[in-house]
Amino acid sequence: MKARDKFFEVMIMPRTVQDILDHADELAKRFEDYEPSRAEERDPQVFTELRQAILARADAERSIKEAVSRGRKDGYSWSFIGSLIGTSGEAARQRYGHKQDA
Repeated sequence: MKARDKFFEVMIMPRTVQDILDHADELAKRFEDYEPSRAEERDPQVFTELRQAILARADAERSIKEAVSRGRKDGYSWSFIGSLIGTSGEAARQRYGHKQDA
């Protein structure tokens, strides 16, 4: 069974201080005893690369929004802006436009 296919147990929330302490001890033991299988191991470099790519995409999107805003203030049409970003003018307006630009 794959990790994503596992069903997690449903627990009743602790009601008393002693229930909370017992539950904390149980969770601590489960954490300390946990040994991941080879199938559950992940390459941290992949996570790092993915995170860097997502951050770079966010920076690029921010730059595009700023450039589109400057372009609109300078009089460029949505049709022209759309052609530069590879969409129609209407799609560019819907994605980057503001209510006052509609």
